[in-house]
Amino acid sequence: MLSAYKHRQPPFIQMIPLLLLTLISSLHQHESVAESSHISKIHYASTKQQNGVHEFHHEKVLSVTGDGILQSPDFPNTYPRNTVIVWRLVAVTESSRIQLTFDPRFGLEDAEDGICKYDYVEVEEPVGGIVLGRWCGSEMVPGPQVSKGNQILIRFVSDEYFPSDPGFCIRYSLLQQRPSEPEATAVMPAWMQSVDALSEAVAGFSTMEEVMKYLEPDRWQVDMDDLYKPTWQVVGKSFFHQKKSRGVVDLNLLREEVRLYSCTPRNFSVSLREELKRTDAIFWPSCLLVKRCGGNCACCSHNCYDCQCSPTKVAKKYHEVLMLKHRAGGRGLQKTLTDVLLEHHEECSCVCKNDSD
Repeated sequence: MLSAYKHRQPPFIQMIPLLLLTLISSLHQHESVAESSHISKIHYASTKQQNGVHEFHHEKVLSVTGDGILQSPDFPNTYPRNTVIVWRLVAVTESSRIQLTFDPRFGLEDAEDGICKYDYVEVEEPVGGIVLGRWCGSEMVPGPQVSKGNQILIRFVSDEYFPSDPGFCIRYSLLQQRPSEPEATAVMPAWMQSVDALSEAVAGFSTMEEVMKYLEPDRWQVDMDDLYKPTWQVVGKSFFHQKKSRGVVDLNLLREEVRLYSCTPRNFSVSLREELKRTDAIFWPSCLLVKRCGGNCACCSHNCYDCQCSPTKVAKKYHEVLMLKHRAGGRGLQKTLTDVLLEHHEECSCVCKNDSD
């Protein structure tokens, strides 16, 4: 009877179990999609495995409207292991610049062979991916950093070994820059500039006096005098007096010698056939001495990855040589004294390869 009763059930009643299963499956799919959508919107967290180490990765975008602070987790206590955090600071206006100042309480895992390989904090320009600096250890607090545009990235990385304390704390602030005066940021005090920026600025001066004026415009003469004041040094239980005197070592002369002799016109021997591109003639002497730029450019701008010693003043000079050519029809050689025009470099300078192209 029950079997017969089941067969007499209306068709829509027989479909109820199937409809319930379909509805439950749809709800599960919707919940999964909603959860996935939530994660993609907030970019809150993700995990990845590299070299067997699981990294917990946060990426945060901060809109900078004034002063603020960001720091390593648990600062000033020991930060966690296996962590990667990226902060992207974005100024509210295109003309604004962001300045970063590190708290004196700074300590991460020490470097290995002078390189921050394991735990470090890094500052990067988002446009072009230029790394402004990477720091670790606790011996030196990073100097102030200023963005070139209205964004800047700070990246913190720790591995699975030797977390340290106190970590780091960075105060960020806005530097307003008027579009009509883009050079305004160039007058930033020397002590606020990064090591690379200050090194680039100092390298452009010709004398010690110019360097000191740039570093301390208001008291550079006092600083110059201080450099040559007598000093006392301790050796064991005794003291001895060491006096620096002007003229013993002329730093201006040392700097000028580098400029004059690193990249200079020098004697080079050139093959006349190759130089003149004459495959139909023979010259004697076959080679001559000419002045060509030579030397190295180790102290070129740090922004240039391929610095070359290139001519800045060129002159053409005539040289008398014997030229031999086969006569038409193969009847001996034609011998003539002729003047050949060769290029001489009279002045040279270190320039980037892209600038010389």
